[in-house]
Amino acid sequence: MLRAVEVSLVTPDALRVIEELASETPAGAYLGAGTVLNAQQARECADAGAAFLVAPTVRADVIEMGHDPGLAVLPGACTPTEMMAALDAGADLVKLFPATQWSTASVRDLRASLPALPLVPTGGVTLETAPEWLRAGSVAVGMGGALTAGRPEELASRVTSLLVRLRDAA
Repeated sequence: MLRAVEVSLVTPDALRVIEELASETPAGAYLGAGTVLNAQQARECADAGAAFLVAPTVRADVIEMGHDPGLAVLPGACTPTEMMAALDAGADLVKLFPATQWSTASVRDLRASLPALPLVPTGGVTLETAPEWLRAGSVAVGMGGALTAGRPEELASRVTSLLVRLRDAA
């Protein structure tokens, strides 16, 4: 089972979708909101029932607003300076975005200097590369189209394939 699912705010009626899914989220699973751009959106997502927030950039107001009701916040960063700024602002995890700007070798090098950096690569992660990102020291991966694109009836098999690959990478 996937333990975390994010509904991007670019999804039509995203807040309504979050509200509906929040009441159906099983124990041990987490529903989040993505593409959170400002504190007002962070508050609306919290009110809708999101358990975590994902942002494409580092915004202290988003982190603060998300933490106020107890949500985990993952701001996006692409440089080591942005990553440290995210941690300094209180980020729970740091979304490495876009991951296509990095390689797993460069993440390994970065983590040699910053071993406690809790990276979550997103943006270009695939079923095939997800295990490589974890082996490089990432704490999790984020995946959108690589997992959800295609025929809806094949989604369950794609999720199963991903989970098997991740288990085998551990």
